[in-house]
Amino acid sequence: MAAAVDVAAAAGGEGIQQALDRVGAGGQVVLSRGTYIIHEPIILCQNGQTLRGAGPATILCLADGANCPVVILGAPLRKGKGPIRGLRLCDLLVDGNRAGQQKEVWRWLPDGAGLYNNGVGVWNADDCTVEHVVCCHCRSGGLVSSQRTRRLKVLDYSAYDNQFDGLACYLTEESHFSQLDLHDNLAAGISLDLDFNHNVIEGAVLSGNDLGVFMRQSRDNVFAGVTIRNSRHDGVFMAQSGEATRAGWRLSPGTECTGNSFNSLRVSGCGGRGFQVNNDSCTNNFINGGQFVDNAQGGLCQAATNPVTLRAGPERPVSPLSLNRTFSSIGQP
Repeated sequence: MAAAVDVAAAAGGEGIQQALDRVGAGGQVVLSRGTYIIHEPIILCQNGQTLRGAGPATILCLADGANCPVVILGAPLRKGKGPIRGLRLCDLLVDGNRAGQQKEVWRWLPDGAGLYNNGVGVWNADDCTVEHVVCCHCRSGGLVSSQRTRRLKVLDYSAYDNQFDGLACYLTEESHFSQLDLHDNLAAGISLDLDFNHNVIEGAVLSGNDLGVFMRQSRDNVFAGVTIRNSRHDGVFMAQSGEATRAGWRLSPGTECTGNSFNSLRVSGCGGRGFQVNNDSCTNNFINGGQFVDNAQGGLCQAATNPVTLRAGPERPVSPLSLNRTFSSIGQP
């Protein structure tokens, strides 16, 4: 039977890390209600470890001036090793105390990648679970996955008042995100980039963010039952990455968004467009049974080539004459 250790709030982050190191692979550290002050990142870096709280009354609060991530799942400081597997973080609230932090980056790695001061970072980890977790007030993002993350499961996750995105995913594949409540973040509710491929996002409510969903270089993902409300700018912003060259600015080949499906998408009350397709290279994307209502600059905006296909349901294309009825406010000035 795997080892389990209880850690009281008075022990702080140092006590949590000592317990994780002591229980080893497959072990579980259980936290009580109360506030744990965090001075250095808590790192789960042995296969099968679990860090579990007692619900949102278990608070991991970053100390003033710590300027670091709060929790890391994986081993970003361990060079040349394979992914960590089977980590689990659940039943707690992460408070990044961004008002008490002075910078966004904790460390730069030898390959140039930065370890940002996110609430929860998932780094080169497979088959991990984040469940019943809240991330708020972080100096960078709330929950951020990166550096080859596979089969991550995120269930019942909330994020608000983070300096950047509530949820950001890079180099993440075959993962499942459900029951998301991402609101009032200063950047996007969800930001996707750098090979976010073959994932599912379902049952998400994104409200009061700058953008609902920002996405580049994202392929073959499914968005199901996503509701976006009151973004300060666009509901969904889809684009291809660009780069500066001697000849001027040009689009980066292979970084377009393709093969993505949005099923039962609802976008309303945004200050920009409901769905902005920035580049006509973003082809083979589908909106199946969506609604765009009362967005200040209209519903779907895309190039004349119409790279996004609209359908009233999973199998029936929408005729041009029915757009304003089925997809409210499309083309509205």
